[in-house]
Amino acid sequence: MGTMDKSSRIVIVGAGLFGLSIAHQLASEGYKSIVVLDRHMPPVPNGSSTDISRVIRFDYADLDYLHISLDAYKKWSEPRYSGIFQPAAYILSGNTSSHGQAWIKNTTAALESRQLPWAKISSAAEAKRLYPVLSGDLAPEPFNGYLNRDAGWADASKAMAQLRDDCLALGVSFTCGMMGTVVGLEEEPASKTIKAVRTLAGTVIQGDHFILAAGAWISNLVSMYNSTMATAQVLGYMRLTPEELEKYKDLPIYYNASTGWFNFPPHPESQMLKVAVHGWGYTRALSEMEAKVMQFKSGTKNVSSPPLAVSRQRANYTPADGEQRLRGGIREILPELADRAFERTAVCWYTDTPDGDFIMDFHPDYKNVFIGGGGSGHAFKFLPVLGEYLGKAWHRTLSPHLATKWRFRKEYEHRKDAFWGDGSRGGPVRRELDERERARL
Repeated sequence: MGTMDKSSRIVIVGAGLFGLSIAHQLASEGYKSIVVLDRHMPPVPNGSSTDISRVIRFDYADLDYLHISLDAYKKWSEPRYSGIFQPAAYILSGNTSSHGQAWIKNTTAALESRQLPWAKISSAAEAKRLYPVLSGDLAPEPFNGYLNRDAGWADASKAMAQLRDDCLALGVSFTCGMMGTVVGLEEEPASKTIKAVRTLAGTVIQGDHFILAAGAWISNLVSMYNSTMATAQVLGYMRLTPEELEKYKDLPIYYNASTGWFNFPPHPESQMLKVAVHGWGYTRALSEMEAKVMQFKSGTKNVSSPPLAVSRQRANYTPADGEQRLRGGIREILPELADRAFERTAVCWYTDTPDGDFIMDFHPDYKNVFIGGGGSGHAFKFLPVLGEYLGKAWHRTLSPHLATKWRFRKEYEHRKDAFWGDGSRGGPVRRELDERERARL
């Protein structure tokens, strides 16, 4: 690999959370020639790091993520994020599955080990006494849950727009549209390096170093050795009247670890109540035509991918069983809204890893290709500190412990079902979208 001199041309594929975080970090270290490629200027409308809201919490059974997310949480509360971060209480329940109970037990034990405050909630009645706005039956008895008042949510698109502007101010450049949509890599097999990326427009963009932060699309570009899987997770948005916005303004974030269902407090600007499922999700095999466009090299086996189309926004669609789960969760906390039409529904594409750990490491097949991603549906909350860790991974100065945790893993390559997650998912098993559902996406 060429020396990491500050004038090296660095090509970053993907303008989401990981791509912009490392672009900003390297630019702030004085790298002069950084270009970010994506199908759309960030916030990328159908990327997983945009939208009206993301949960900000530090409730983790894993002490590394607890420590880092607590650090991030403190930063979210600084003036820099005013108008982006909103404090809100976080209630976690989930007694009907063994993993739901384990998640609660392990998370509260971790909070306790760090002397961080949380309060046990031992019945649905107690939760409703604390938050009278919760009018439903809540999770079935025996209710098992806890409350953490130190939490909140961030307006994801605003946070990403701010990070983009910070990148622009530091001289990072962007190429978007078809010329920013990468469909292949040009290799130098003799030196185990990549010399350029190919775009949908037919253009070739050369570089010295390549950072792949393409989220759920990443395994279309390089072999990920079965260490990532794109899964579609369902979202629903319900329009509220001004009176309802006032009525529900103190709604806590309520997460049922048994079903995976959760909600946000109302989003005042869009007047939307957003609900979602953090579950096992849906997979979508690539069509033959998409595989042709990507010109897969043999050995790149991709089991699931979002559509490749350069779309301006997420399709207003979610599978019927996903919509039922969204409604079931609303019925659990706010039954008066359970039958109201959704303004729109959508799917968000996670980049799952087998154990929920991120990937920040060089690709084993290429000397000048760095992988940043594997957000697994929980990375956004780390935005204020993520760049710092990505920068260390790029310079190979992470602590040995974190370097091991976030390494590129090849050992899952031949595992039949490696994706058991970090214990936080709930609800029905993962399934492949059928033809009719694929057409709607």
